[in-house]
This record gives sequence, C-alpha cells and structure tokens, in this order.
Amino acid sequence: MREFRIEVPESELVDLRERLARTRWPEAETAGGWAQGLPLDYARELCAYWADRYDWRRCEAELNALPQFRTGLDGGGDDSVEVHLVHLRSKHSNAMPLLLTHGWPGSVVEFLGVLDALVDPPDPADAFHVVVPTLPGFGFSGKPGVAGWGVERIATAWAQLMDRLGYDRYAAQGGDWGAMVTSALGTGAPENLVGIHLTMPLVGPPDGDAPELDEADQRKLAAYEVFRKTGSGYSAIQSTRPQTIGYGLADSPAGQCTWIVEKFWDWTDCAGHPENVITRDRLLDNVMLYWLTNSAASSARLYWESFRRRRPDAVPVPTGVSQFPHEIARLPRSWVERRYTDLRYWNEPQVGGHFAAMEQPEVFVDEVRTFFRKLR
Repeated sequence: MREFRIEVPESELVDLRERLARTRWPEAETAGGWAQGLPLDYARELCAYWADRYDWRRCEAELNALPQFRTGLDGGGDDSVEVHLVHLRSKHSNAMPLLLTHGWPGSVVEFLGVLDALVDPPDPADAFHVVVPTLPGFGFSGKPGVAGWGVERIATAWAQLMDRLGYDRYAAQGGDWGAMVTSALGTGAPENLVGIHLTMPLVGPPDGDAPELDEADQRKLAAYEVFRKTGSGYSAIQSTRPQTIGYGLADSPAGQCTWIVEKFWDWTDCAGHPENVITRDRLLDNVMLYWLTNSAASSARLYWESFRRRRPDAVPVPTGVSQFPHEIARLPRSWVERRYTDLRYWNEPQVGGHFAAMEQPEVFVDEVRTFFRKLR
C-alpha cells in the first residue's frame, strides 16, 4: 500500500488544449434537441470552455487533499493490477468501514461531494471509514494486460483490498458496474459483509409463476425497454468492439468528452440539460480522469469481459435498494428480491438519477445512512 499523488505534467494539458483547437467538427444534427446525440452547439461550447477556462489543477488539488494510495491486487489470478484508491478514515472510533464502487462513465469523482458527510456526520453513530477504489482499467488504476478482469474477479480483488486495509467486516455500496461488483462481492464473500446498498440492482424476469405487476412496475419496465432499444448503443459497442471505439476516443478529446457527457444528459434527472444538476467543471473533472489516463479502451473492456459471462447468482447478505426516479434500469421489487434474498430496505426517492451521489448528494447520503443504521 503506497501513498499516491496525482501530478499531471503541464505538457499533457498543453497537448489537450492543442488537440481541442484542432478538432474537426461534424455538421450539425438534422433533428432538434438531443434526438441524434449531443448537439453540435453544446459540444463546441463545452469543448471551448474545456480548452480556455477549465482548471484541472483545481481538481488535482482537491483529489490530492485526500489520502490516496495504489496497491497491486491479483483478484485470484496470475497477474496483478495496480489499483488506485481513496481511503478516508473517520475520527469516530465506532465508524463502519464502507466500500464505494463507481461504474462507467463514472469515477471516484462521483463521490467527492459525499465523502465529508459520510466520514463526519452530525451524529457520530452514522460515521463511516470510506474506501473508494478506482476500477481496473479506469482512471489512475492500472490497466489489465490480459483478459479475465470481469466483475467477479474485481470483486475478489476488492475483498483482498479490504483485508489489506485491515477491515474484516464492512459495508459496500455501488451503482452501475459498482452495483454488479458489489453484488458479486455479496455472493463471493458474504461472511465479510455487514450488508450492501445498491442504486441499480440488475436481475432478469423471474422463472415460473410471478406476482402480477402493478401499473407503476409496468411503467418502469416500459421505460427500461425504451432505453434498451434507443439508448444502449454504447453498450453494444463496448461489449463487442472496445478496442475499435478506443482508437477514436483516445485520439480525440472532443470525442471522449461527448461520448461521456451525453450519458450525463440521458441518465440524470436533469430536466433536459446535464448542467442543471451537475456543474460544468464537475462534468469535465470526470472526463479528465478518462482523458489524462488514456483509459477509453481499457474501461470499455469491462463490458467485453462481463457481458458474455453474466452470473445472476443469489446474493444472501442484507441488502438495501434506493431506486431513483431517473435510473436507467428500474426493475420491480418482486423481481429484485428473488435474487437479493435478504432484501431489508427499499425506497424510491422523489428526485435523482443514475449518478445519484453527484446529482443529489444529500439524498444519497441519507439513503446510505438510513439503510446501514439498521445494521450497526
């Protein structure tokens, strides 16, 4: 476990600005709004801001103010990957260890707005020691050099990480890929977990007889079907041709930026524009963790690794679910509780979407506290 600081050479920031200045833009969309993807006018405005006014050193200083580390984890395989993490210990001695896992196209930046509230709450009984690792192939973690780093192997690596940090019992939370890794941890190492909290549990339709769905659940499934038909093209590409899409995204900052920010429009509860709920600077902070580390292809490979080997095994640990209204997959509780066999908490907040910790940090913190309060 080695201390780590982010120190991006100025030459890389100069290169970024030069590449943005040389962007060859396509013609404008032929349909209004975001119907064909991120509109040209907004793309040009956002990238101009990125080149001329965005300050990476602010974000770098914010991250470097946190205790960061890197450590090699093998996940039970023959090769290891250097994993970057934030490890923030609470001053409260009874704090519960909490493992937070991000997804794609997120990063540790997702959780920057909730760390203080989790570590030092008004009521010390709600305190957490927080561990936020960066997924292999993402951000400042290393990139796997061989195939095999899918969800289950990452979960094994996370168990190794928490053991290395001295936590034999801990809580875990995640959304997106973080929910899948957290669920795999609940299957593979249930004895180590106090419980898990998820914002996007994924399950298939139940086999055999199932309770009839009410109108609310039918609307959720209809919305998810629309997403699968019209909003999942990125997933089809990244799960089949991650290397090919990586060439363009690694070479073009405008391409990398728009590939990511379009998801923040589609998946947030933003009333039509991502900057209604997440600041422009924070959107670009997250993009920078992909651009500076050249992790477009390596992060996309998680789809290739895991989509072909889906294992919806039963998860027997105490589970809490917070289903935000603009989440991309809102599945019926009756389906979820068949896989998560000890489902103890279910709530549907009134606001928020896929990036709940960024969009609605206070609501997210309250959901996490409320569930784990029952397990202390």
